[in-house]
Amino acid sequence: MKSYSRGLFLWVFLALVVMLSFTLVGQDARRKQAELSYPQVVQHARQHQIKEITVKGQDLTGTLEDGSTFRAVGPVDADFLLQQLAENDIIPNFEREPDGGMMTLLSTALPMVLIFVLFMLFMRNLQSGGGKAMSFGKSRAKMLNESAHKVTFDDVAGVDEAKEELQEIIQFLQEPEKYTRLGGRIPKGVLLMGPPGTGKTLLARAVAGEASVPFFSISGSDFVEMFVGVGASRVRDLFDQGKKNAPCIIFVDEIDAVGRHRGAGMGGGHDEREQTLNALLVEMDGFECNEGVILMAATNRPDVLDPALLRPGRFDRQVVVGNPDVKGRRGILDVHTRNIPTDDSVDLGILAKSTPGFSGADLENLVNEAALVAARNDLEKVNMASFEHAKDKVSMGPERRSLVIPAKERKRTAYHEAGHAIVAKILASQGADAVHKVTIVPRGRALGLTQMLPAEDQYGLTLTQIKTQIAILMGGRVAELIIFRDFSTGAQNDLERATKLAHSAVTRFGMSEKIGPRSLGSDSEVFLGRDFGKVNAYSEATSKLADEEIYRMTREGESMADTILNSNRHILERLAQVLLESETVEGKTFETIVTALSPVFPVPESA
Repeated sequence: MKSYSRGLFLWVFLALVVMLSFTLVGQDARRKQAELSYPQVVQHARQHQIKEITVKGQDLTGTLEDGSTFRAVGPVDADFLLQQLAENDIIPNFEREPDGGMMTLLSTALPMVLIFVLFMLFMRNLQSGGGKAMSFGKSRAKMLNESAHKVTFDDVAGVDEAKEELQEIIQFLQEPEKYTRLGGRIPKGVLLMGPPGTGKTLLARAVAGEASVPFFSISGSDFVEMFVGVGASRVRDLFDQGKKNAPCIIFVDEIDAVGRHRGAGMGGGHDEREQTLNALLVEMDGFECNEGVILMAATNRPDVLDPALLRPGRFDRQVVVGNPDVKGRRGILDVHTRNIPTDDSVDLGILAKSTPGFSGADLENLVNEAALVAARNDLEKVNMASFEHAKDKVSMGPERRSLVIPAKERKRTAYHEAGHAIVAKILASQGADAVHKVTIVPRGRALGLTQMLPAEDQYGLTLTQIKTQIAILMGGRVAELIIFRDFSTGAQNDLERATKLAHSAVTRFGMSEKIGPRSLGSDSEVFLGRDFGKVNAYSEATSKLADEEIYRMTREGESMADTILNSNRHILERLAQVLLESETVEGKTFETIVTALSPVFPVPESA
C-alpha cells in the first residue's frame, strides 16, 4: 500500500511538472515576439514593411518583411486600424478563437485537484509514519528497553546514602503493601541534587536497570518549544503514559530547564515555560491522583527551582549527590578499573588520596586517560606511572614540552615553585598538606606546579588553616622578590586564590575581629529577577572595613612567607637548582632535600 501511494505521488508530481513546463514554454514563446504599439503597426504598414497580419480574438500578431514576428499591445481604434491596413493593401487573416470553456476549466481546476491529491497523500504518509510531524503535544519520553545494556547499583560507587534512598523507592513500587499497611504514603517525587559529574544520571540509569517496572526518561529541555502550549501538553501526555503503565518511574534530567522560579527574569519570565511548570505542579500533586507514578529528577542548580516544586507532596525526598570522599573515590576507581588490566605497581588507595575534589566523571576520565597513555607507550598493562601522568593531565592539562621557555623565565619558575613547596613544608604543623610533587614542566596555562597531598578529606577550614594556605600561595611571589628583586605576572592565579580565601574568611565566615561574627554576602550565582533587587544589608563603612581586613590578611600571609623563605634561603637555592636539573621533584625526594639541609622553623610548630 505504501508503494502504491508513493507511485501515485510520483505521477501527480510529474503531471504538475509537465503543466508548469508547458506554461513556461508558452510564456517564453510570447516573450520572444517583439511588442509593438498599434501606432507602430500603422507606421510599418505605411512603409510596406508588414508581410502578413493575423487577428485572433483580441490578439493581433504579424510578420515583418525581414521575417521577425511581433505582437501588438496597447489601446486600439479597430476601425482606424483596419482602414489603414486596407489603404496599404494589407488584408488581415481572421482566425476564429477556439472555445476556451473546457481549457479554462482544465487550467483552473486541474491544478487545484492535483494540489488536493498531494495534500491528502502528505497527510496519509504522516499518519502511516506515526504522525510525528503533527504530534507537537506528545511527550518525547523514552521507555527504556529491558533488553538494552543495563546499569545496576553494582556499577555505582561513592554515593552509598543516595543508593539506599533509591533502592527504597524501587521497593515502594514492587511491594507497596509493606509500606502502606501502617498508613504510610509512598513518596511522589525524588530530587537528585549535586555538582556536575557526581553521578545523578548514572543513579537514574541504575534505578532503571534494577527496577522491574516501566521507566520513562526525558530531558527538561524537551518540554519547552517555540509553539505555545506544547510544554504543558507534553507534561500531561507524559503523566498519562505513566498512569497507563503504573506502577512506573518517570525521570526528568536537568529539571531546572523547566522548573525555575516563576516570574523570574528580566521582563517577568517566559509564559510558555511557566505554563509548563504549572502543568507539572498540577500533575505531581493536584486534584487527580497519580498512584504508582514516582517522578525522579536531577539538577545541579536547586537554588533556582520554584519553591512550589520542592515542597513535600511533590518532591518528598531530596537526595544530595556530592563529590565522593576518599573511600568513595576508591570505590569508583575499583568500578572503572574492572575491565582494565593493571600491574602490581598500581595503588588505587594512593590515587584516591591524591584526587581530592574529583567527581565520579573526573575519575572515570582519569582511568580512561591512563589506559590511553599505556596503549600509546605499547604497554601490556596500565602501570602507576600511566595513572600519575593521566592525573596530571586531567587536573592541570597536557604537557607542553614543545613550548620553548627562555632560561631566565625557567629559572624564575623554579624559584617560584620552590617557594610554594618550602612554605608548605615549614607550615606542616599549621595545617598545610604534604608536598606530593614539584614540577616546572608547563601544563595547560601554568608554567609549573606544586601539588599537595592531603592526609584526609577536609570539609571545613579553621582560621589558622586559611592563613596557612594564604601564606603558601604567597610563597611563590615572595621567592621571586627575594631572588630577583622584582615581581612577575606568574603569581596571578595565586593572588586570585589568596584574595578569595581572605574575602570568604572576612565576609562569610566571621573570622575578622573588626567585622565580627556576621555574614556580609554569599558566593552563590546571581539569579536574574530574584537577586538583582536585593540591597546590601551593611553600610559603606562596613564594606570599607571589610576591604581593609582582606588586605590585612593577605599582607600577613605575604609577611609569613617572607620570614620563612629568608630563614631557609639555602633550601630555596638548592631546591630550585634540582628543579632546573630534573624538572620534577617527587614528594620523597623533596623531603630528603629539605631534611638534609636542616630547615629553620621561624613560626611555632604547634597549631
